[in-house]
Amino acid sequence: MKPKSADEVLDLMDAAVPAAALGAALELGLFWLLETRPLEAKEVARRLGIPLGRCRYWLQLLSSAGLIRQGADGFFPSSTARSAILDTYSQDSWALLAREARERLPGLCHLPLSLREPDSAWEAIGLTPRKYVDQMAEDSERARRFTRMLHELHQPLADELAACLDLGGVDRLMDLGGGSGVVSLALLRRYPRLSATVVDITNVCDAGREIAAEHSLADRTTYHAADFLRDELPSGFDMALECDVNVYSVPLFRKIRGSLNAGGRLVVVDQLAPAEGVAPAARVHWALEGSLRDPSFQFPTAAMIRDQLREAGFRDSSESSLPMAPRSCSRMSGGMVVIEARS
Repeated sequence: MKPKSADEVLDLMDAAVPAAALGAALELGLFWLLETRPLEAKEVARRLGIPLGRCRYWLQLLSSAGLIRQGADGFFPSSTARSAILDTYSQDSWALLAREARERLPGLCHLPLSLREPDSAWEAIGLTPRKYVDQMAEDSERARRFTRMLHELHQPLADELAACLDLGGVDRLMDLGGGSGVVSLALLRRYPRLSATVVDITNVCDAGREIAAEHSLADRTTYHAADFLRDELPSGFDMALECDVNVYSVPLFRKIRGSLNAGGRLVVVDQLAPAEGVAPAARVHWALEGSLRDPSFQFPTAAMIRDQLREAGFRDSSESSLPMAPRSCSRMSGGMVVIEARS
């Protein structure tokens, strides 16, 4: 929203309220509750266990936001909610996305003070947010939900990559931080001789194996449980892939190079910064949140990654833009850059 009047500035200041109302609707499953038939406020309140008066204001707010409508028989999802929510991702994926957004809010609540904090703004207010990877390492159910969510959200990107990447001469692929292996599975469907090894933490690998089996590709997909920043990597690969991982460094690239056969390729796919200190357009909010945890946080530019690759011993790096798949969400796959280099 780009405000053009005092009323619109005030609406933008209050935007946290409808955003929280939407998040609650996604976590509690409101749109799916109303999907098959309209319900009166009293029935919504009863089914979701919400005091009736509070529920009425909540529904009114969601109606004002254009997400539900009220007819003679009660409330029902608007056409926007049906196309942008119900027809896009599963209920479980939306619920997890809403939960993650809610968990990020404490770091933003005191932003006027937090912006001036020279170190971690979270620690300044007495909070120490846990790294997401650590949470998933300790909570197998969350890891399973997260892995399946990203599989769903990244499927259009994976299909686009499979259509664009030339894997001629590649028999063994290593997918670093590949989660469910969504990109690997898309490539396996296109290249019958290809086998893939997905490297990720144990709980994510467990969820990935289930997904590979569901797609009848378990016999060509190996899940290697490891922290690729700390642990040794398997070797003997013709190509390594990092897609939407956003973890890059000279030591990591050297380690990856050691896992590749002579002349092997490394492909990096990510939303990269257009310039140093500027976030990708679709991820500005993540950049601000990241800087509140660590003031030095930044998204890398393509030039930074290519310099790191050169220092790590890679050669012949190239850079191209990935077309955005028609079904994809711009926040997930818009503005993707593909960098390729040889060992």
